[in-house]
Amino acid sequence: MEGVGAVRAASGRLLMEPSIDADVLAGMEIEDRVVPGPPGAPDVAVRIHRPTEPGAPWPALLWINGGGFARGGAGGTIETVHPDVVRICARAGAVVVAPKYRLAPQNPFPAGLEDCYATLRWLVDQADVLGIDRDRVAVGGASAGGGLAAGLALLARDRGGPALRYQLLVIPELDDRLDTPSMIEFIDAPLWNRPDAMLSWRHYLGRSGDAEPGDDVSPYAAPARATDLTGLPPAYVSTAEFDPLRDEGIEYALALLRAGVSVELHQFPGTFHGPNLGRTEAVSRRQEREILDVLRRALHPVRV
Repeated sequence: MEGVGAVRAASGRLLMEPSIDADVLAGMEIEDRVVPGPPGAPDVAVRIHRPTEPGAPWPALLWINGGGFARGGAGGTIETVHPDVVRICARAGAVVVAPKYRLAPQNPFPAGLEDCYATLRWLVDQADVLGIDRDRVAVGGASAGGGLAAGLALLARDRGGPALRYQLLVIPELDDRLDTPSMIEFIDAPLWNRPDAMLSWRHYLGRSGDAEPGDDVSPYAAPARATDLTGLPPAYVSTAEFDPLRDEGIEYALALLRAGVSVELHQFPGTFHGPNLGRTEAVSRRQEREILDVLRRALHPVRV
């Protein structure tokens, strides 16, 4: 995605900086493998993180990396989100599967989403082998990954499964129309801005450079366009104050609430786009603690 490549390269390096404690790694098995892809499409490479301590069957999280849906985006590989996924596996007590889905512009929508759905189906079909509890499966992601997770929740509902316990939408990219106040205001914000979003959606939807948003965009691609949000799993939605994606995340959370979906919404003040980026250390740590706590509560409910 020429024009923002330098910023994204720097962001990608920052995303890979956090170290992984050796003791944390000692408590899990990490496996790279290939699983069946969508009908008529290539197989999907996945990375599986499994706790080694007693506790199976474990809940599971399908974690979808961000990166603007396209090649060259910061956080656009399972390698760059590896430290975050390791921490989720260890501290939320879950099997975490990260798919290496196909990216735009070479593979526009619905290729990446269908790869994620195929991975979700495989995860549930192989639950006994993987030591997973089929009744405690969640989807999640940050930025474009959050948008894909929201689209995947819609797709799973409309295809009759697999059933999902939760959806974790961190600073999600949800709306191709680019008409919210925050998207119009933050044209030059660091790490993600309106020009970045325009390129992202152009590539993901396979639009030409001068094409305007139409009414034919699928809600599975842009979940903010969905008119029926009933029957979706409970959600956590987070947004950042100076992020162009702020308002579409807040509006999607409100739409879920109006549809009768249980939602936890957190708008983090003084922050920019990007997990653990452009934030004070205190805010960054607070968000990480909150995400892990939300997942633990969703996937390990207290029985009364």
